[in-house]
Amino acid sequence: MAMKGCLLLVPCPLDFGGTDTAPDIRQTLPQGALEAAAGLQHWVVENARTARAVLKRVGAVVPLAVPLQQLHMVELPRPPKGRQAQPAPDLRPLLQPALQGHDIGLMSEAGMPAVADPGAALVAAAHALDIPVRPLSGPSALLLALAASGLNGQSFAFNGYLPVDAAERATRIRELEALSRRATQAQLLIETPYRNEAMLSALVTTLQPSTRLSVSCGLTLQAEWSRSDTVARWRAQPRPLPNDVPTVFVFQA
Repeated sequence: MAMKGCLLLVPCPLDFGGTDTAPDIRQTLPQGALEAAAGLQHWVVENARTARAVLKRVGAVVPLAVPLQQLHMVELPRPPKGRQAQPAPDLRPLLQPALQGHDIGLMSEAGMPAVADPGAALVAAAHALDIPVRPLSGPSALLLALAASGLNGQSFAFNGYLPVDAAERATRIRELEALSRRATQAQLLIETPYRNEAMLSALVTTLQPSTRLSVSCGLTLQAEWSRSDTVARWRAQPRPLPNDVPTVFVFQA
């Protein structure tokens, strides 16, 4: 029986593929991750356009095993929007190259795949097929923001996206604040970039004045910043948020 390949979880810079002004990729991805990515010929990705842009930057540092145009690249199926929950798709066909002995790379649009990004189901499918899974080192906006917050790094919870409806969102914020107070636990949130300001406004309006709120914008990018302060001081000294970069919100009562 042929030896199986591995599923490599390849981290991606936090600039969504990047532009000519993006930081040198060696500033965010270690040499080992760059070499592993350059050697792969089979990919499962969240967004093929972003993945090719990242691999072009990788290839400028470590030559790719095959030209970019010859890579075998498939996108993860996207769940239908605005519909009732559908049965989970069968992802095993995407792992066929690994069953034939080839390593496969999994890449999201930004950060670590399968952590606040698609891909966990593919990782689970790999385990079910006894395909080795190998995570590579690289940036995760969640952990970077938590480290920069000064809040409880020993007990924290990631809550993903909150409801878009303002009333439902405020209710959820109060629930998480109460949980944070009971458990002395930091609460992490993310939001779609164009709704950053709405999320910050909801947090500053809803949270108690003494609750600490940390906001980290564009981590690892040239204009990155983090601010950790009480909600009272956020109200007294507001700071506008960009609507085009990933932002992580962390609070603790």
